[in-house]
Amino acid sequence: MNLHQFRFVQEAARRNLNLTEAAKALHTSQPGVSKAIIELEDELGVDIFARHGKRLKRVTEPGQHVLKSIELIMREVTNLKRIGEQYSAQDSGTLSIATTHTQARYVLPLPVAKLRESYPKVNISLHQATPHEVARMVIDEVAEIGMATESLADYPDLVTLPCYEWQHVLVMPSNHPLAQRERIGLEDIAHEPLVTYHPSFTGRGKIDAAFATRKLQPRIVLEAIDSDVIKTYVRLGMGIGIVAEMAMRDDPVGDLVVRPMGHLFGQNVARVAFKRGAYLRNFIYKFAELLSDRLSRDLVMRAMIGNVNDYDL
Repeated sequence: MNLHQFRFVQEAARRNLNLTEAAKALHTSQPGVSKAIIELEDELGVDIFARHGKRLKRVTEPGQHVLKSIELIMREVTNLKRIGEQYSAQDSGTLSIATTHTQARYVLPLPVAKLRESYPKVNISLHQATPHEVARMVIDEVAEIGMATESLADYPDLVTLPCYEWQHVLVMPSNHPLAQRERIGLEDIAHEPLVTYHPSFTGRGKIDAAFATRKLQPRIVLEAIDSDVIKTYVRLGMGIGIVAEMAMRDDPVGDLVVRPMGHLFGQNVARVAFKRGAYLRNFIYKFAELLSDRLSRDLVMRAMIGNVNDYDL
């Protein structure tokens, strides 16, 4: 048996048992993938996949155990490569980060800049995506670290740690009637035209839950994934906005009135995620420390072997 066979089996499972798609992903031929899988099955003495003719139909029970073992083996192969990279060039390489627009735009610039100061030979690859896609990129090793508010804690293949708390804020033009009030209730904004995030982004679930609990139906006239887009439409008079507080720090225009909404929508927790069992290079630990003073190297190391929980923070 060899690593090529393991990769072919793993990719076939990832591609919903479509050997043509697996071959494309691996830049090889479909017959070559099929032959390698059959050879591995012959060597193991079990069928990894049940077949109908030449088509793979499902993963067998022994095949499920084989896939788990292959996952462990391939993860350790990746770790070996990273160990080699780290000790052959400890101060260089690429840090791949998967994150949402809000984190990329408002939270990451300073930590990224500081990391580059400490490790000038490290390049940054930034992937902006939905929270679910962020989780998938870390699991699939497209990215080494993920950052988002939603979804990350839902994946058992990820080690996730809380990074910082934040709240939503209400933003409106200075001439809006609500701008004269210091404390605003849900009833005050329920009938106002609202501009805010798409349901899968930036704590939108808590906004919806708050209205639902009070049996109120908000008038959401525009949804977006980008805080800057929300602010643009608020400035155009489409409605009042609900955005993450980070989006209003150092706002370059400064023409919008901001009111905190934590008392209505609660606190949100931005989390960082690493693939469970992955080998983290020195500059990844450094980047975690730059993200939050909570995320010390020692804490992240303990989390990666399962000896930490949120209460340690």
